[in-house]
Amino acid sequence: MAKGSHFLVGLVLLHCLVAMAEAEHLRYKDPKQPLNTRIKDLVDRMTLEEKIGQMVQIDRSVASADVMKKYYIGSILSGGGSVPKPEATAKDWVDMINEFQKGALSTRLGIPMIYGIDAVHGNNNVYKATIFPHNVGLGATRDPQLVKKIGDATALEARATGIPYVFAPCIAVCRDPRWGRCYESYSEDHKIVQSMTELIPGLQGDLPANWSKGVPYVGGSKKVAACAKHFVGDGGTTKGINENNTVATRHELLSIHMPAYYNSIIKGVSTIMVSYSSWNGEKMHANRDLITGFLKNTLRFRGFVISDWEGIDRITSPPHANYTYSIEAGVNAGIDMIMIPFNYTEFIDGLTLLVKSNAIPMSRIDDAVKRILRVKFVMGLFENPLADYSLTDQLGSQEHRELAREAVRKSLVLLKNGENADKPLLPLPKKAPKILVAGSHADNLGYQCGGWTIQWQGLSGNNITSGTTILSAIKNTVDKETKVVYEENPSLDYVKSNDFSYAVVVVGETPYAETNGDSLNLTISGNGTETINNVCGRVKCVVVLVTGRPVAIQPYLNKIDGLVAAWLPGSEGTGVADVLFGDYGFTGKLARTWFKTVDQLPMNVGDSHYDPLFPFGFGLSS
Repeated sequence: MAKGSHFLVGLVLLHCLVAMAEAEHLRYKDPKQPLNTRIKDLVDRMTLEEKIGQMVQIDRSVASADVMKKYYIGSILSGGGSVPKPEATAKDWVDMINEFQKGALSTRLGIPMIYGIDAVHGNNNVYKATIFPHNVGLGATRDPQLVKKIGDATALEARATGIPYVFAPCIAVCRDPRWGRCYESYSEDHKIVQSMTELIPGLQGDLPANWSKGVPYVGGSKKVAACAKHFVGDGGTTKGINENNTVATRHELLSIHMPAYYNSIIKGVSTIMVSYSSWNGEKMHANRDLITGFLKNTLRFRGFVISDWEGIDRITSPPHANYTYSIEAGVNAGIDMIMIPFNYTEFIDGLTLLVKSNAIPMSRIDDAVKRILRVKFVMGLFENPLADYSLTDQLGSQEHRELAREAVRKSLVLLKNGENADKPLLPLPKKAPKILVAGSHADNLGYQCGGWTIQWQGLSGNNITSGTTILSAIKNTVDKETKVVYEENPSLDYVKSNDFSYAVVVVGETPYAETNGDSLNLTISGNGTETINNVCGRVKCVVVLVTGRPVAIQPYLNKIDGLVAAWLPGSEGTGVADVLFGDYGFTGKLARTWFKTVDQLPMNVGDSHYDPLFPFGFGLSS
């Protein structure tokens, strides 16, 4: 018996030791372990192939569970308009993402992938999501707490679709409105941009007390990892040409374009995206001094640095001309995750050879992988890798639409109101016999939302997603006895021959994104100026500008009785009617200088040649 009991005790002891060894063996899977212990434990177990896989981000169109498993892919994204199917539901998104995630989890180490999307004004790729005003409008609100709430709502709508990572906020300081991304910038003034980094704690959650500076933070399953972009100087390129060269001293770069990155890092931003642009002729994607030297070493950023879409390809001109060189330059500069998004095997093969030939040191690969894993651990992805359907009702919720409507109200800037303060046109009377609503942007939800909405370049029309056009909002706001006549492009004779009490003319820019929006003349699209000429001067009129930036308006200003900058208000056009008809007052102030002529550009507040049509900070109240 004694021998038998000794044997049993030994067996139990052996089991305990095996169990302890097993627990020790999988320290990275134990959420009770310190963050750095988990990271080190996992990195120590990884092969070169597994490490390189973590550094790869591919588009969903080339992803599958098998691809995730075979290549150990660390991340997937939806490029603009890359969706599971047209008009996909929240459930469709969750199903697709979980299918990819199961492929990642089936690998030897079971490292979950992270799914990213451009949710730059709400979860804007997704059908029926709430579309908030673009950043140019939010800058005019001067309301960081409102922007924080928008971050919170955007996080919920992203998680509703199973997405835990968003490429926002854009903290560019747009110094020239000719830039096609100017609407993604909150202001020409870095102080306003800095204040609007409150979007980050909205997206990610407020940092706990004593959180280590520079360490990324994501506060649970209702929050998402954020991405400050585009590092650095993207808003300062010559003539506002997208992806071009920013000519600036180091002092100018650090004092204008860098400050919002300090705030973002202090607020625990998880990731930072590198800019396509150059600084004094050197491509940012290859700038080791700024990415590794300044961002990582000086600012002590501990999250991961991600490239832009095919960003390393564009290190060379023409793009992809010497891909091996581009991989070496980009990775050695300090980029941790590479947005490829299609030719991932070419990248994997190229990076593997560069590491094996010691052109890229193993320490650089380990730094990249540790940073990526740090974000994944902090987010709780290892504990909760699969999305569920518990938040699907948050997509386009009434509460979020009310918040977007409030943001529209606060973003509107009143630039002119009657001949003088004694004879204001606004607020407009709700009760009138007959009013005219005119212009290409009055009844076009796609135009109202602008670029980065459902498709990368935006769309035209009212069936692109759910929302309320400005025309619908006016009809719903005026007295039921008031006759509202809509004529998109009324002729002069038409206006003369009708007895309108007043007119609302809604014109602006048609949607664009990035380089497609670069413009040297900044004119109103289509028949917009003709509509202003035909309507204004014949009848009392307020012109509502739906644009991503200031546009040339001076030649028409004398004809216009009231002028409102509505920017790109998004899906909730009712916010415009709320203020036009006086249910709320105008409170928005210009966060951008409004030029007289494009010949003055670039012109920003504080410049010696400052002679604006409407100065920075201008905004009448009604």
